[in-house]
Amino acid sequence: MKLDEIRDNPGARKGRIRVGRGIGSGKGKTGGRGVKGQKSRTGVAVKGFEGGQMPLHRRLPKRGFHNIFRLDYNEVSIGRIQAAIDEGKLNAAEPITVSVLVAAGLLRRLKDGVRVLGGGELKSPVTLEVAYATASVTAAVEAAGGKLILLAAPTVAAEAV
Repeated sequence: MKLDEIRDNPGARKGRIRVGRGIGSGKGKTGGRGVKGQKSRTGVAVKGFEGGQMPLHRRLPKRGFHNIFRLDYNEVSIGRIQAAIDEGKLNAAEPITVSVLVAAGLLRRLKDGVRVLGGGELKSPVTLEVAYATASVTAAVEAAGGKLILLAAPTVAAEAV
């Protein structure tokens, strides 16, 4: 047996039924859709309709709150920043900002700012210009001889003006 000789067993695959091809086929006229009405037409799928019964998505209570003014921050750990410095992607002598982190490949895209989180060890003295940093990051940066500059987050009142 060769690879080009491999075939399905006879009858393993059933051919599709060609509907709407005359009364002699047994699937002519209405094409297996019954008669008349919305669902006999093409392109109709009544999503969530349960025959008049109150649908599940309306029986369940609403829950939660979505704040449209919430700011979305990028997050990066000091361990990843130190790894990027060791690999030569970041220069510890220059201030590390959002755009520098994106250029180095630590962040994919700009959001509303950067949060620096703990996790890892910082050995190089760096200047971080970020929107937020945890207490452990603040302590680690100062212990390494660096500087932490917290930028003011963009406020909703400032955007409205």
